Amino acid sequence: MDPTSLSNALSSPEVQAFASGFPVMVMHLGLTVGLLVVGAAVYAVLSPWKEIGLIREGNSAAAVAFAGILLGLAVPLAVSLSVSTSLRDIAIWGVATVILQLFAFRVIDTLLTGLPQRIRDGEVSAAVLLVGAKLSTALILAAALTG
Repeated sequence: MDPTSLSNALSSPEVQAFASGFPVMVMHLGLTVGLLVVGAAVYAVLSPWKEIGLIREGNSAAAVAFAGILLGLAVPLAVSLSVSTSLRDIAIWGVATVILQLFAFRVIDTLLTGLPQRIRDGEVSAAVLLVGAKLSTALILAAALTG
């Protein structure tokens, strides 16, 4: 490729759009993943059955339940990311989403009494029910974000 062709290729609108958009996308992605990690960490600390410790002990039900937490946080965060236009927008809606979802998780944990012990005992069926309830709230919250 001769220097003129290379110069033309690098100055094309597509390459320029990528060059200006890629760093923004990486910042938006980083902030959203950070919110996911923080949300999951807060949940892990507040969890009535301490899934991380149970997972380390090989408890499959706890692993399924915690996977539901991650998905339940990720779904509305992904929608928040898709409808936001700036880092500030992502931060505001992302934090609101994490707080609302953690509140919904707490309500679900309270309503579905008996599940903590069943998950501690390794009952995967209890964890699957919990995942279903938490993903349901995540989908509703995600839809509310698109208003």
